Amino acid sequence: MTAAAISTDDTGAGTLRVVFSGDWLLGQGLPGPDPVLDRMRQSPKPASVAFDTASLGEWDTGLITTLLLIHRSAEANGVSLDGSGLPEGARKLIELAFAVKEREGARRTDERPPFLEQVGTGAVEVYEAGKDLLTFLGETLLSVKRFFTGRATYLRSDVALHVEEAGAGALPIVSLISFLIGMIFAFVGVMQLQMFGAGIFTANLVALAMVREMAPIMTAIIMAGRTGAAYAAQIGTMKVNEEVDALTTLGINPIDFLVTPRVLALILMLPLLSAYSSLMGILGGMVVGLIMLDVSLVQYVQQTISAVGLNSVFGGLFKALVYGILVALAGCQQGMACGNSAMAVGQSTTKAVVMGIVLIVVSASVLTVIYINLGI
Repeated sequence: MTAAAISTDDTGAGTLRVVFSGDWLLGQGLPGPDPVLDRMRQSPKPASVAFDTASLGEWDTGLITTLLLIHRSAEANGVSLDGSGLPEGARKLIELAFAVKEREGARRTDERPPFLEQVGTGAVEVYEAGKDLLTFLGETLLSVKRFFTGRATYLRSDVALHVEEAGAGALPIVSLISFLIGMIFAFVGVMQLQMFGAGIFTANLVALAMVREMAPIMTAIIMAGRTGAAYAAQIGTMKVNEEVDALTTLGINPIDFLVTPRVLALILMLPLLSAYSSLMGILGGMVVGLIMLDVSLVQYVQQTISAVGLNSVFGGLFKALVYGILVALAGCQQGMACGNSAMAVGQSTTKAVVMGIVLIVVSASVLTVIYINLGI
């Protein structure tokens, strides 16, 4: 196998002769076309470029790649090309590659827009996403109204299935996470409060933290990653398979048939899961408290009951209700906005989880400020 080489020769008549020799095969350390490209940029520029392949051995796409670079540079510098000296196969491939003009903007570039432009683009995207979500919320509210007035088309079996998936199907993961979070809160509370001789107030810390904040928000985040993503994937796949279009053709409103049962199921089950999560977190805290503190089971339970009032309980349940609405809306809206490819399904699923978590955190902040001002 002969090493590949490339050289240039000015004929004196304004023609730059490019000489290829050796075997031009991929993986053989091919030389770059820099000498040719540099000569075409120099003044005076050659009028044309011709090729000499008399000493060329075997070749594959390694030669074609180099010829494409030379061709593009010649076009950019206004130099004509004479491909008569190329092998017939290479000449036909080059002609085929440039038979159709490259579409403007099709080539991928590494240029990054300025920082302010990126900020502006991001702000516009957030605005458009918020507008789409509000539009979808309005359509869903109208669909819910049709659902309760008996004018919506849906399957009762679908409602029962979605309730089961969003409720009983989520119990294992909610139980594990909530129990561990309760244990962590109790461990931190014991380590800090014991320094002041107030270890018993660990029960207050765990109970209030779980009931008011952690149980609703952690349950909602779990459901955003589990159920919200599933909603986006299911509806997105149906859209890719044109099942959503088929429903519309049959005169069935896709929002009534696909979205409303899922939204109602999550709204119904998330407060119940939040209450269950609070109980599991309190149990986890109780295990740590009984092990690390010199208190009895009755003392810990009484301290927990005295710490949790109805305001905290209903405040936490209301937060869970709001989170359930947001998670369901994010999942279903991204599913309905899915494109028509398999990649689009994955993108819509990711967007559903991200949007759901962002909405949960933002709404949690807003509700906390409202609760503080109302003294709840």
